[in-house]
Amino acid sequence: MPLALYAQTPPAQWGENVTGVTTKFHSEKKEIALTFDACGGSVRSSQYDEGLIEFLTTHRIPATLFINARWIDTNPEIFMQLSRNPLFEIANHGTAHKPLSTDGKSVYGIHGTSSAEEVVSEIQGNNQKIEKLTGKRPAFFRAGTAYYDEQAVAIAHTLGMEIGGFSILGDAGATFNPSKVAQQLMSAKSGDIVICHMNHPEGGTREGIIQGVEALIKEGFTFVRLSDVKKSLVKIP
Repeated sequence: MPLALYAQTPPAQWGENVTGVTTKFHSEKKEIALTFDACGGSVRSSQYDEGLIEFLTTHRIPATLFINARWIDTNPEIFMQLSRNPLFEIANHGTAHKPLSTDGKSVYGIHGTSSAEEVVSEIQGNNQKIEKLTGKRPAFFRAGTAYYDEQAVAIAHTLGMEIGGFSILGDAGATFNPSKVAQQLMSAKSGDIVICHMNHPEGGTREGIIQGVEALIKEGFTFVRLSDVKKSLVKIP
């Protein structure tokens, strides 16, 4: 990969919704994709919402789990259990949970990757970890904070990764209360991708997801993993 090319021109975009990020999918059915992040890096962010996963499992709700390398290191047995559950697909949430930047931008006080080479390391480090543990390479990547520049996204695509963006902010980093989480979920339409978190059992995500999912099921919605709708994903032009 000619990484030096990315250093010649400064990136023009920075944010959650930049060129090449997948945010929705086309479907003629009433389908929604649920995605959950597990960030890691501290005691608080390395927790596990067992009740949330039990609800999804009991009700046969598939989901895409974006898991950071640090969370895997803290929860190795739980990670392996999740990887063996056919309802879930394991996706890459980065090696050090950094925003994906080719020139060192920061967001929310978190320093991003500082070069094209570091972008590759942030993606590939966790790809290699997940593949070694599960025998399967992830197909989707979501950066820490879900921030990117367009050059970093292009590098990810060169590595064969789809960028897992979202159209529904489900829990705002597990800061929404249950009512707000449920409200966000119930605002979803067919083809929406919802982002929430599975590493903050102390927050309102679990209760809000339960309320929202039960309401959506009554409305006739079903749920998919991103890999189930890969051919119909919509990217930002």
